[in-house]
Amino acid sequence: MSSSNAIRRDVGPIALMMTGLGSIIGSGWLFGAARASSLAGPGAVWAWVLGAAIIMTIALTYAELGAMFPESGGMVRYSHYSHGSLVGFIGAWANWIAIVSVIPVEAVASVQYMHHWPWEWAHGLSTPLGNGHVELTAPGMLIAGALVFVYFLLNFWSVKLFAHSNTAITTFKLIVPAATGLLLIASGFHRENFSIGIHGDAHAIDFPAILTAVTTAGIVFSFNGFQSPVNLAGDARHPGRSIPFAVVGSIAIATVVYVILQVAYIGAVPRELLAKAGWHGLNFSSPFADLALLLGLQWLAVLLFADAVISPSGTGITYTATTARMLYGMERNGTLPKILGRLHPKWGIPRPAMWVNLLVAYFFLYWGRGWDSLAAVIGVATVISYLTGPVSAMTLRRTAPDLHRPLRIAGLPILAGVAFIMATELLYWATWPLTGEIILLMVVALPVYLYYQAKANWHDIGRQLRGAWWLITYLPTIAALSWAGSEQFKGHNYLPYGWDLTIVAVFGLLFYVWGVKSGWRTPSVEAAEREALADPTAPLVPPDEETAERMIKH
Repeated sequence: MSSSNAIRRDVGPIALMMTGLGSIIGSGWLFGAARASSLAGPGAVWAWVLGAAIIMTIALTYAELGAMFPESGGMVRYSHYSHGSLVGFIGAWANWIAIVSVIPVEAVASVQYMHHWPWEWAHGLSTPLGNGHVELTAPGMLIAGALVFVYFLLNFWSVKLFAHSNTAITTFKLIVPAATGLLLIASGFHRENFSIGIHGDAHAIDFPAILTAVTTAGIVFSFNGFQSPVNLAGDARHPGRSIPFAVVGSIAIATVVYVILQVAYIGAVPRELLAKAGWHGLNFSSPFADLALLLGLQWLAVLLFADAVISPSGTGITYTATTARMLYGMERNGTLPKILGRLHPKWGIPRPAMWVNLLVAYFFLYWGRGWDSLAAVIGVATVISYLTGPVSAMTLRRTAPDLHRPLRIAGLPILAGVAFIMATELLYWATWPLTGEIILLMVVALPVYLYYQAKANWHDIGRQLRGAWWLITYLPTIAALSWAGSEQFKGHNYLPYGWDLTIVAVFGLLFYVWGVKSGWRTPSVEAAEREALADPTAPLVPPDEETAERMIKH
């Protein structure tokens, strides 16, 4: 079939699930519990549960798509199949930005924890700015840059080497967070902390704060790792079984670990610290290590300092692999230079794409010198990238009903609708003006798309626009709702709290229906059906855009 099959299918279901866990349990566990508590107090536990439930609904739609089209970088291809090149480009751009920027953030997280190492040179790697905010110094930036390059090298020769190294790293970094949570619970656990509010008063459930924490405290950012098994589908053996196993398994296991960590964090904080200003007033730069030191668990602190290098690095290694395959997939959409789709003849690795991602990772490293400075931004960009999955899955049920689906999600029309509505709510919960700023970031790449359309003499531009108007209209509409929303979400309070959530949900439903109806039988789908007839046993991987156009003309 297509050239995508040149990529080796060497990764089994356990290794594939480990890539998901390796992406999910990265720097998020080191900082997420503290950040969520500062926003929602003890309600942070519910933020993790709610976030996991929402991400699971979204992930299941992508699991069907990934099993159906087992190709590398698939997350940036599905909306292209269902709605054409413009929707495909916007969705792919959001997805790539959200993932490639994580690579340097993981390196920054490792260096940020090094600040507490006992050696004098380590103390100069970062500078605390107050309220838990930390910025790397020049030496810290150099070490972070070196870590990013190590991630690059571990993926440069073989995806099999990546899979083996990642499985070992993920096994270690799964044990350490779970053990940390359980040890903190067993060491001076204060149940009464769960009655203390965000600002030190009596705790009461602050639902808007919980919702905001889901999007901006690193929760969406953490669970974003479910994409890695989907993006590596082209490397997977038996993708129809491996992908759902990897996606569901990684989210479920990570949820248990994160809830344990959140409960442990809330219960382990000394009462005298909370008495000053509540959860909002805590100023831990290395939250779990700081708690271990306060409780006299020196050996645990040392283990955490070591894991603070290993956990984020495992995620950085995983994302270095997946982002290369994303650029590979975007090139096959016909909206990036062909060199980015070039595979190494021996190793089957898209090396030119890896070099581009390395340069972009260094740009984000320079721009975001502290973990918290990018986590919220990445979270919102991630939500935008989620929007097309549920719509694409349902559209392809309508426009390509005869294509073989190794995984067919029961109740997909309802599940996909709920997933899209909840993704819309996540975008709104991010609060104004962050929602508007990240939506604006999606626009800056449109000249790239227009350049390739001009090169193609604006071929089929009318149909591409008809397939995209729902998304083009959706983004400014949600930005406007965020601007006009309730003060609980930092809007201008034209929409009172309660009604704003309902109105956002209604708009989400309307755009979901419009999006599904806007899909059409794209050249990629037509070509895929012809290839499936020619070789029913081969993996269903549609050809690149140029080949698809040529096939359907004959």
